[in-house]
Amino acid sequence: MKRVRSQRPDLGLTVSATTRMPRPEDVDGETYHFLSDEDFAARIKRGEFLEWADVHGHKYGTLKSEVDQRIADGKSVILEIDVQGAFNVRQVYPDAVLIFIEPPSMSVLEERLRGRGTEDEDSIELRLSNARDEMELAPRYDARVVNDDLSQATEDLARLLDLYETNGGNSQNGSY
Repeated sequence: MKRVRSQRPDLGLTVSATTRMPRPEDVDGETYHFLSDEDFAARIKRGEFLEWADVHGHKYGTLKSEVDQRIADGKSVILEIDVQGAFNVRQVYPDAVLIFIEPPSMSVLEERLRGRGTEDEDSIELRLSNARDEMELAPRYDARVVNDDLSQATEDLARLLDLYETNGGNSQNGSY
């Protein structure tokens, strides 16, 4: 997403909210809006989320205000969310375009998770289990991009975004 946004600063990328603890490299309000469990629950009750879900043992969600502001600014909005959230957004915005970013294989995903050094063994196993379930839902998306080579995946995603913005993706086969 960072690479595509550097090419397309006009995209309205939202900042998700989460109840997970910040990692050392995280910046509140840029990486995520880090919320306590109580604050997250209160915002759910007030209807402040477009979508939210329990993922990997923590809550994640997209604040409606994040989306509304970008739409008001005349930007195409891009959400970096899991499959639960994507399908919830599709219910609210039936014309939303869903693009699934997938690893080249489960073994590569496991390698990447372990290589980050930010997760304990239980968390890695949970993420891998969730990824298997999510990958089964990929055919329900409008398009898919395999994140094997970062430069190629960036180019593929940017091309899909351009295609869907200009003609709704009608001439696209849906996979890269």
